[in-house]
Amino acid sequence: LPESGLIDRNSKVIKTREPGGTPFGKKIREIILTNDSKNCPSDLTELLLYAADRAEHISKVIIPELNKNNWVISDRFADSTLAYQGYGRNLNIKIIKQLESIVCQGKEPDITFFLDISPEESIIRRKDKIPDRIESEGLNFLKKVSKGFKKIAQTKNWEVISAAQDIDLISNHIKNELIKNFLST
Repeated sequence: LPESGLIDRNSKVIKTREPGGTPFGKKIREIILTNDSKNCPSDLTELLLYAADRAEHISKVIIPELNKNNWVISDRFADSTLAYQGYGRNLNIKIIKQLESIVCQGKEPDITFFLDISPEESIIRRKDKIPDRIESEGLNFLKKVSKGFKKIAQTKNWEVISAAQDIDLISNHIKNELIKNFLST
């Protein structure tokens, strides 16, 4: 991005993630993702913890950085909650959308890239890593989440990119879409 001509010389690219994009959010991330069956939040509690992390993230990172004319790139945002807790956990999608409309404070991504990969392939790619609590939910859960992401991507007109491709092809696809979307505005 800095070499693309899209960003003002005085602007920066801020990379962040959810959950865990703030110091407080890192504590929430640990609670949500720790794989401890004795200390596992209920589905509703999990939803509310993600909402708390996002509210903090928007207030402490996203809004301040956008106000400085910086670009913010976030690994996950509100639609991930819809996919995981709505489609994956079968929580009420209407309630999730209402909660997110409060939490997001009117902020939404200018563009979303969905790196599409089959749940089976994602499991294979993570085989040497210790799975977190969400990853440990198993193939059927991941299939429901994947189906949810695909439905959201279609509804919201996301840029869908096959993550089975070579990383350079993926990177070039993202670069070309950013230039196409932002140099024309």
